[in-house]
Amino acid sequence: MTETHNTDIIIIGAGPVGLFAVFELGLLDLRCHLVDILDKPGGQCAELYPEKPIYDIPALPVCTGQELTDRLMEQIAPFDPVFHYGQMAESLVRLPDGSWQLTTSDAVSICAPVLVIAAGGGSFVAKRPPLDNLDAFEATGGVQYAVRQRDALAGKHLVIAGGGDSALDWTVNLVDLAASVTLVHRRDDFRGAPDTVAKMRALVDAGIVNLAIGQLKGLDGDAAGKLSHVLVQSAGAEAPTAIAADVLLPFYGLTMKLGPIADFGLNLEKNLIPVDTERFETSTPSIFAIGDINHYPGKLKLILSGFHEAALM
Repeated sequence: MTETHNTDIIIIGAGPVGLFAVFELGLLDLRCHLVDILDKPGGQCAELYPEKPIYDIPALPVCTGQELTDRLMEQIAPFDPVFHYGQMAESLVRLPDGSWQLTTSDAVSICAPVLVIAAGGGSFVAKRPPLDNLDAFEATGGVQYAVRQRDALAGKHLVIAGGGDSALDWTVNLVDLAASVTLVHRRDDFRGAPDTVAKMRALVDAGIVNLAIGQLKGLDGDAAGKLSHVLVQSAGAEAPTAIAADVLLPFYGLTMKLGPIADFGLNLEKNLIPVDTERFETSTPSIFAIGDINHYPGKLKLILSGFHEAALM
């Protein structure tokens, strides 16, 4: 039997932007139901970097992804949002009265006049390095794609791979905890925030962080899958260098998949949803898109930009 609900707004995605939308809509006395494929709120913040420091939230000099999620949940509690966790937004139908009926993968039916898509980039999986023996070390925790428990890395030899913000942020923020930190990148040029790049280079100059310029070539460990070394091939070197490691943290970004949202009849542009910047409405009236999933000239994929979009929407 299908479980049916009626509400004012359906929000797909319970990440920070979707949660803040609940607050803005609540101020207008509009009730929200949220659907998220994860089993908890917070989206990427809670799932991929719950303990990673975030520095660009107004009035909060620093907070973790989990702290941000907790504060947002506290902020929206007075508006009694209803969450449908662990479910995918599977199908969308326009009803005769012009409203929308969303059906989830658990056969939950939600009807509302307005749909807001705040699904980040859709469902997401970490990009894996092309190493032959990766599976065995993933299973034992020798290779991890997110820092979910920072304290679990205490006293360990860490190799962090990547040249973007996540790799640099964790390099800077794990040195006080780990036995050693080695940053591996294919070239001596980084895509992260200039301030974080400068902090990383200062740590390298001080001998606190090791910097290896080269490509990941392999992993060594025992038959039980316990990691012992990461092999890095530097340009011009005859053989790879073996770097002692208990954990490899590859931060090569995420592969985003829209899933069923791609079948909602919206005009997609490179798997993103174009919107107008007056109301953040899509090509389909009464469907809005906010956060990383939308696209418009000058778009910045920042949480604070998503908050701004939620307010205007």
